[in-house]
Amino acid sequence: MTDFPHIADNLAEVRRHLDAAAKADGRLAEAVTLVAVSKMHPAEAVAAAIAVGQRVFGENRVQEAQGKFPALKAQYPDLELHLIGPLQSNKVPEAVALFDVIESVDREKLARALAGEMQKQKRAPRLFIQVNIGEEPQKAGIAPTEIDAFVKLCRDELALKIDGLMCIPPADKHPAPYFALLREMARRNGLTQLSMGMSGDFETAIQFGATHVRIGTAIFGAR
Repeated sequence: MTDFPHIADNLAEVRRHLDAAAKADGRLAEAVTLVAVSKMHPAEAVAAAIAVGQRVFGENRVQEAQGKFPALKAQYPDLELHLIGPLQSNKVPEAVALFDVIESVDREKLARALAGEMQKQKRAPRLFIQVNIGEEPQKAGIAPTEIDAFVKLCRDELALKIDGLMCIPPADKHPAPYFALLREMARRNGLTQLSMGMSGDFETAIQFGATHVRIGTAIFGAR
């Protein structure tokens, strides 16, 4: 842990900005969950964050998370692990077993696989639908024009409980309009959880109602 002294300071700074942004939006800081994105950082770095009170983490890949988190979760049962990256259908059993939240439900085939595996394992990670908010061909996610139908499919046909929506705005554009659009999609579908905002734009995301912000570089440093 002594090899990562910057993590405690970085977390304190991020929390300070998060608290201020939540207060400016008329909310308590506790209304915004800080997901510390630990992808490509070692378990020792995660342990350094745990030591100063961080309990919610995000990983992009099932295989990498399997190498770090089972032991950490055994030691700290209150840890909450989010999958924030793409999920291949053949990794669904492992993802359902390990993750507490899957934020990247991005296609019908995956939703069907999750429904079947969750029933099989009798385990129900919380689910977010990933929206391709900028309709970028290189990004995964449900198109904005298809989100209402996809939410209905998940709820009515597959009996999946959807907690919220997740997005990654285009890197070269101001994120505010995209955050506003995601908020509106959630509102009209009766969803209360919004995972949006990363190290460079999480304060803006909070202004638009983010309930979860995914922050890696500002906490752990460059990968």
